[in-house]
Amino acid sequence: MGISRRKALAGAAGIALVSSINVAAKSKFDKDQFIDDVRGANRETDSQAAVQEVLAQAVERPGEIIDQLGIPSKAGIQALYNDETLTILNVIWAPLMVLFPHDHRMWATIAVYGGREDNILWRREGDSVRATGAASLSTRDVFSLEDDAVHSVVNPIEKLTGAIHVYGGDFFAPGRSEWDSETLERRPFDLEDALRTFREANERFKLGQVSQ
Repeated sequence: MGISRRKALAGAAGIALVSSINVAAKSKFDKDQFIDDVRGANRETDSQAAVQEVLAQAVERPGEIIDQLGIPSKAGIQALYNDETLTILNVIWAPLMVLFPHDHRMWATIAVYGGREDNILWRREGDSVRATGAASLSTRDVFSLEDDAVHSVVNPIEKLTGAIHVYGGDFFAPGRSEWDSETLERRPFDLEDALRTFREANERFKLGQVSQ
């Protein structure tokens, strides 16, 4: 069942209202400082645990993240930082959006600053995968995936969801895999196909379109 443009755009407002306490106060979340903190954590011996701590502190004040990154208006992936050892993404999921199973071949840590992000966890079985568990993330939740993990993502609510995804490597490098949502057959990961999923979700819910 579809939702109206009004409800879809209300989702963005819903994220913005996650933390409205003392909105006049100076924001304590600074995007550039956050990136520096994540980069520093990535140099620690247990880099994923250190990054998880930085993310957990950041999403304690989700409204301040929105002040810095902007109120989401459409689904998409924004690279905040990327090199061979680290990628930081601002990921916006459209209402009811689903992304097929895929791997990263590097550790990943996810922090939700507005909405919901449900992760289905899969185990490889030859060239196929089988669901083995799930993790339902809400605002302020932080969740880590090991470097051999396979997961798919669902935004189960009729609002936009915002999350920061940090990867212990170059997210955009080739060599990863994805699995067909229907047949669960493995194929090479296609970044353009993944981005197309975001664009199609925006078209479906008329997100990011300027009213005439």
